[in-house]
Amino acid sequence: MSQEMTASLATWGPIVVMVVIFYFLLYRPQKKQQQQRKAMLDALQVGNRVMTIGGIYGTIEGMDDKVVRLKIADRTTIEVARASINANITASETSEH
Repeated sequence: MSQEMTASLATWGPIVVMVVIFYFLLYRPQKKQQQQRKAMLDALQVGNRVMTIGGIYGTIEGMDDKVVRLKIADRTTIEVARASINANITASETSEH
């Protein structure tokens, strides 16, 4: 190797290594988590028991693209943003059994 190539590798090598580490430790896991969350939101159905980000448990009575109606008690229904659903309890219970 020439002296110029060695100097160039010494300058850019650590930066390239840091970018690769950043990709595998931060970007890739976050992207995978986003895909799993999107799949969970897409799989929601009427009758599923869910938990919101705020910790409210309820059963889905109806939904559209942006809003979900949750029954949280007898004769008590609330509307929440679909994006505020944190977990599908029905799906997690069936996968455990």
